[in-house]
Amino acid sequence: MAGKKTRRDEAARSYRVSLDDSHPPERTISLAGRLSLADANQLHEDLLKGAQSPASESLTLDLSGIEYLDSAAMAVVFDIERITKAAGKKFQLSGLTGAVEGLLTLVDSEKLTALSTGKKPKPERMLAQIGGAALSLLADARAFIVFVGDATSAMAGSLVNPKTVRWRDTLYYMERAGADALPLVGLVSFLLGLILGFQSLMQLKQFGANIYAANLVGLSVLRELGPLMTCILVAGRSGSAFAAEIGTMKVNEEVDALTTMGFDPVRFLAVPRILALMLVVPLLTIYSDFLGLLGGLIVGVAMGDLTVSAYLLQSHKTIKLWDIGQGLIKGEAYAIIVALVGCMRGFQARGNGASVGQATTSAVVSGIFLIIVIDAILTLMFQYFS
Repeated sequence: MAGKKTRRDEAARSYRVSLDDSHPPERTISLAGRLSLADANQLHEDLLKGAQSPASESLTLDLSGIEYLDSAAMAVVFDIERITKAAGKKFQLSGLTGAVEGLLTLVDSEKLTALSTGKKPKPERMLAQIGGAALSLLADARAFIVFVGDATSAMAGSLVNPKTVRWRDTLYYMERAGADALPLVGLVSFLLGLILGFQSLMQLKQFGANIYAANLVGLSVLRELGPLMTCILVAGRSGSAFAAEIGTMKVNEEVDALTTMGFDPVRFLAVPRILALMLVVPLLTIYSDFLGLLGGLIVGVAMGDLTVSAYLLQSHKTIKLWDIGQGLIKGEAYAIIVALVGCMRGFQARGNGASVGQATTSAVVSGIFLIIVIDAILTLMFQYFS
């Protein structure tokens, strides 16, 4: 049964192999028929068996009987050549017809052999990886600066002529980034106030200074955590949505169509989104601050043996108008960063749907990173210059 199966398999092949050892130590392998991708694996096995002869010192591959040859079969031939030469033997091709010889001139043997045999590229050295990452970071920074310039120019043009702003789209994005985010922002801010109040009380109780939990919660929420958590959530919701929407339009060539029709894509697509976040994030920040303070109040009254009036009075003594102003300034800065990064990543999408996913992920990561950087800068400025 096995012999019948072998003969049946050989009959199904589209090529024939014959060995000639009449001129030792030279061995000739003659191929005839059609060599294609379908038989590439079997062809490689047959040629490898014929090439591995300890008695032969050279191998000649006769292709005069070939009727058809594709790149997969040519990759097999090149790989046999590599193996033969690695064994210290001579290798040559003979009987090249015009079509086969023309294909040989078009094919890069090294790249085709490496691809067909599954050779893994050598990993880059650590220094090269660091250099590549640094160059990529510089290119990203340059692209961001260029986009900031384009967006600033488009915003200035819109302010000069407000009728050109797509206000309906701006209101739509305000609803999506603002009203739709209220439940999530409110829940996170309230829980954050509870946690912050609880942790503050656990430490202050040791010194009988429960009342100062109002100071810690108030200043932390208004100056830092309120705007910070709000804009991190906005980056995850709206920044990613901006990148995905514009990236999909970019991949579908809708952005190119806008350019062809004479529209400025940045002014047409980015300006409504930037304006929406600039208008809605300060309101979200105030909403987040209120719920964060409410969470701290509940913990202070429930666990700190404080009355509502005492907690509110202490908060009133501690909190100044400038504390609220710091949070609003930070929130506005974060909003601009999130909108710019989200739109820029969308415009950078190329090729297919996978690039849209990469742009979306990069918009969230880059946005949160820049929020932290801007937070550090503004905190130092407010500390030493106010």
